[in-house]
Amino acid sequence: MGEGKQPRVGRWIAAMLGALGLAGATSASALGTAPVELRDVESRYSADGLVEAIRQADVAAQIAGRIVELNVNAGDKVTKGQVLARIDEREAAQVVASSEAQVAKARAELANARVNLDRTRKLIAEKYVSQAALDKAQADYDAAAAAVAAAKAGAGQASTARGYTVITAPFAGYVAERRMNLGDLALPGKPILTLYDPTALRVRADVPEDIAGGLRARTETALAEIPAIDKTFKPKAVTVLPSADVRTHTKEVRLDLPADVKGVYPGMFAHVLFSTGSAKRLVVPASAIAQRSEVAGVYVVGDDGSIRFRQVRLGERTGDEQIEVLAGVTPGERVATDPVAALAQLKARAK
Repeated sequence: MGEGKQPRVGRWIAAMLGALGLAGATSASALGTAPVELRDVESRYSADGLVEAIRQADVAAQIAGRIVELNVNAGDKVTKGQVLARIDEREAAQVVASSEAQVAKARAELANARVNLDRTRKLIAEKYVSQAALDKAQADYDAAAAAVAAAKAGAGQASTARGYTVITAPFAGYVAERRMNLGDLALPGKPILTLYDPTALRVRADVPEDIAGGLRARTETALAEIPAIDKTFKPKAVTVLPSADVRTHTKEVRLDLPADVKGVYPGMFAHVLFSTGSAKRLVVPASAIAQRSEVAGVYVVGDDGSIRFRQVRLGERTGDEQIEVLAGVTPGERVATDPVAALAQLKARAK
């Protein structure tokens, strides 16, 4: 029984080895190939980044008061000047009324001082009072006029403070976060909402000092990649901040995104890519790569037509549909440009 089945077992093992590309020499008729070449390939530096809004604001109250109206939620679109919230204005209204009363009082005192000044001038002309009396009347009038000016300023300040009870959007955009609810106590400087402008976004990344030093002359080669939407953008502007972080020894690099980007919002993960020159790299066509689970390889075609599967370690993809090979092949070897066809030939041979 063992002797009768041994040939079939051997053929089965050979077939499995062939299917995995581990078989030996076999024919490579009508199989397209491409050489493994050393080429000048652009070297790039990649860093992880984060999308952030160039225009973002924490909208806060300028006076204390209870929130009596809150018109927006997180994610809502707002226009410039739109009313976002209102604060209870009763206390502010009372302050305005008190200030207006102070203005009226000051004006009455000014009128009385003017009458007294005019009367004193007539009396001094008839020599019934001394010059000192005229000087005092003039001083009282000047003080009353100053009191009116001060009261008007106070009334204007109270009126302005009353206007702070209405909170409006400083620019058009979206509500990123709502930090307070209806009925909460608003305090000066405490944020109620966070707004951002979706038409002004950028990618921020930290780059090592030695790399950042050479980026200033190569900002035209910069790219911003957003993996979540599988898109790459050419930035409008690139800024390398002149200062470095004392702990990480990195510099902050900012890439301003175009205004028409879609599906991008603050907080998204991003990559920044910079060209750092060119160097000789071993490359093969990207179409020649056969991916087998976690293993990448190519089908090497020998001068005698033999086909062998070779595991390789890959680098970065270049712009001309080539991919860098770090290990596994040598210059001058030829690889099959169609791994499926190469595998089919190996299977046919195994049968």
